[in-house]
Amino acid sequence: MKRFKHALRVLLTVALGILFLPQVKAQESDPVAYMDSVEYALVTCSPHEEVYSLYGHTALRCHDLHKDKKQAADMVFNWGIFNFNAPHFVVRFVFGLTDYELGVVPFHPFCEYYRRWGSSVTEQVLNLTSEEKLRLNKALAENLRPENKVYRYNYFYDNCSTRPRNIIEQVIDGQVVYETRTDYAPTFRQLIHEKTRRHPWATFGNDMLLGLKADLKTNRQEQEFLPDHLLYDFDHARIKGSDGSWRPLVRERRMAVSPGVQVVESDFPLTPMQCALLLLAGSIAMTVWEWRRRLTLKYWDATLMTVAGLAGCVLFVMIFSQHPTTSLNLQLLLVNPVHLCYLPAVLRRRKTHYWRVLAAMIVLMLAGSLVQDYAEGMEILALCLLTRVWTHYKNEK
Repeated sequence: MKRFKHALRVLLTVALGILFLPQVKAQESDPVAYMDSVEYALVTCSPHEEVYSLYGHTALRCHDLHKDKKQAADMVFNWGIFNFNAPHFVVRFVFGLTDYELGVVPFHPFCEYYRRWGSSVTEQVLNLTSEEKLRLNKALAENLRPENKVYRYNYFYDNCSTRPRNIIEQVIDGQVVYETRTDYAPTFRQLIHEKTRRHPWATFGNDMLLGLKADLKTNRQEQEFLPDHLLYDFDHARIKGSDGSWRPLVRERRMAVSPGVQVVESDFPLTPMQCALLLLAGSIAMTVWEWRRRLTLKYWDATLMTVAGLAGCVLFVMIFSQHPTTSLNLQLLLVNPVHLCYLPAVLRRRKTHYWRVLAAMIVLMLAGSLVQDYAEGMEILALCLLTRVWTHYKNEK
């Protein structure tokens, strides 16, 4: 039943696209002249407070302005459609195998959705010639074909923001020349932090999964995976035509939906750093109590080892993911499945090399912080485990 519904939705999307794309051949002997009254615009939606929308959204509007048509086309081409009910969706998402697709929806319901969330919708009307509009019309029709509309989603390099940019650049008769920025080269991690600054746990989750490659500097093109960066670059871009002429890429900028009131829902009352400090306080208290009574609390050790081990299993799996920047994560030096391997020996109080192995992992992890930014509280967790290393070292003596 779910597959039937998905197939029906695909057919409806294709039908909408074919129906509402300007039918230049049927309605005008001169297709190029007909495109004079067709308007294309990059549509940028500001973020709202749902986790999936913290980064904003980009789409492409096609508006047929012909007055003699009874029902002028006014549609949004949206590369952000995915089927949550697809088989093994969660597993495929973890391994970076999520497929997104191009969908078509009427412009006004599209805007109304973001209006309800309090998000703004900004249009940048593209300064295209009629020939370029005709090529864009054909490219969209080709992209809507069932065999082309689905693509392998890549968060940084191939998403709902990069797809409209690419298709626009492809139809330009000449070259899009962007403003050069030499003094602004944030990392991928810093760009994400800009969007999740009011959601510390979302920031924590991203930082746990993102590895060393997320701390490399980005260029202008890479930064355009975020919709508001693409909006800025389009505002300052020009087209160098094949004949050597220059024109701005954006002819007009207008606000389709003004910013509204957004309700910021609070996350978990404690931040990741506060939780880590509480964990450290508990670990220090346990260590002092053990030192005074000259004993070892194996269940506290087991608790810390289980937390670090289970988190490490998640990071270990991400090594094999196709998500960008997750394959080399130095936090694996601290949280990894090794903790679980030694757990039975620690619970049975057997002599083990675990504590020496743990000390080496902590040292390497702290050294790695020089080249990779860790999730908030990871260094505190390292100190918690270090207190346990010290306790067992003292007991051995």
